[in-house]
Amino acid sequence: MKAVVIAEPGKIELATVEDPAPGPRDVVVAVAACGLCGTDLHILQGEFAPTLPIVPGHEFAGEVVAVGSAVTEVAVGARVAVDPSLHCGECHYCRQGRGNLCERWAAIGVTEPGGAAEFAVAPVANCVVLPDHVATADAALIEPLSCAVRGYDVLRGRLGAHVLIYGSGTMGLMMLELAKRTGAASVDVVDVNPERLATARLLGCDNTAGSAQEISRPRGWEVVVDATGNADAIQDGLRRVGRGGTFLQFGVADYAARAVIEPYRIYNQEITITGSMAVLHSYERAAELFAAGVLDPGVFISDRFPLTDYPHAIERFRAGIGRKILVQP
Repeated sequence: MKAVVIAEPGKIELATVEDPAPGPRDVVVAVAACGLCGTDLHILQGEFAPTLPIVPGHEFAGEVVAVGSAVTEVAVGARVAVDPSLHCGECHYCRQGRGNLCERWAAIGVTEPGGAAEFAVAPVANCVVLPDHVATADAALIEPLSCAVRGYDVLRGRLGAHVLIYGSGTMGLMMLELAKRTGAASVDVVDVNPERLATARLLGCDNTAGSAQEISRPRGWEVVVDATGNADAIQDGLRRVGRGGTFLQFGVADYAARAVIEPYRIYNQEITITGSMAVLHSYERAAELFAAGVLDPGVFISDRFPLTDYPHAIERFRAGIGRKILVQP
């Protein structure tokens, strides 16, 4: 089969590799579409993936074309979206129900061959069957949506909060959509990309700006979400949290990124700083929300490239052009 391979940091190859075979409790999925994500950029620069080479792609959906000997839940021909999470189920954190913090954490497309290929293997337990009205390729959006759902699980937000989101790429826009549905009184979005801010306005945010200074909120925001991973945005966002508010680190920062906190202010104003890591008990809920129309794929998906154009697609993504970019074998 044809697959994208990150052979070493900074090097992408389009290669012919062996067709995958399912284990007893696995299925083989003919990939309909695979989304590009900031995590893919980190893997390309040598972070996250413990070993290279790797076939990337952790946001994907497709049709089941083979099933393992012990699989009874789905049959060949089923259309599925795939949760890439591979938790060991045995370590300290897994036993506490926090598999996203697994001491042996692994994921399809990060540590195991992923969906940037014609075919991919997944445990049947990780597959969610799609309803008839959901287009298979569009269902690649379910994985990033499940990360956003996890973010709001961490926030445990209250009704009537004023929310500030840094970044109006795919993840920032998903956080915007969920904020509207979790009772936010207002949602403001900051980005330096005018095209992406236009999409945030299309989706109904209250204010958009190139800097939080341009938005009047004298007491700050009850919830501030960084969906950029950019150190400058993170530093600015920490200053915008109001008394008793929460700062959520949702964007994936480089390993070397640093921000300065003010311990006295955190103490005195009872500010919470927290993070949200990947998917946890949120994939099925995201699939339900997606099927219910919480996201418009026509707005969120800006580009669809053939798999052979993966290098061009990843450069377009790196440049901040468009929104969700899919590659389709």
